[in-house]
Amino acid sequence: MAKIKICGIKRIEDINAINQVLPDFIGFVFAESKRRISLNEAVILKKLLNPAVKTVGVFVNESVNTIIELCDLKVIDLVQLHGDENESYILELKNSIKNPIIKAIRVRSRQDIKAAEDLPCDYLLLDSYKDNAYGGTGKTFDWSLIPKISERKKPFFLAGGINRDNLSFALSAKPYCIDVSSGVETDGKKDPEKIKEIVNLLRKQN
Repeated sequence: MAKIKICGIKRIEDINAINQVLPDFIGFVFAESKRRISLNEAVILKKLLNPAVKTVGVFVNESVNTIIELCDLKVIDLVQLHGDENESYILELKNSIKNPIIKAIRVRSRQDIKAAEDLPCDYLLLDSYKDNAYGGTGKTFDWSLIPKISERKKPFFLAGGINRDNLSFALSAKPYCIDVSSGVETDGKKDPEKIKEIVNLLRKQN
């Protein structure tokens, strides 16, 4: 059964909506983004969050020490690296924390995915490629590039423009987890009804 992550949570109202439907993960964005939150904001939101939901910290080329601090404070349960982090960076982080690490890959070819599978992370996150953007494009990529299950080395999160209308197609790629952000927003803010709808829809289709 595929899991679901709602990324870009930044308001108390968002947490209230999340606690109603309990997706598997939510994402706190600490990188430059319209969805970015501060450490203090994340601490407050984490305290209000039902502990059944795991938090993912999203970072772009962040200092290892900053990520370690957030993990030590138990603000985040998983780490998502969405920048240019390489093998040595991931190893340094892995040697300092016990939290699972997700490495995001902006996919242009199947080779991008195959090369990333050798990185020392726990999961991959497959996202759309766009020049000068590390993610959050709200656009899908060619999901036929994703290797078949028998050819995969790591479980992956699938991101990029997923919403209620293409959820079934996204699930057909057999991801470990569906990652949704703009697909559950209205006018740039998380929409409780859209969150409820896509979580329920995923659980019915699994």
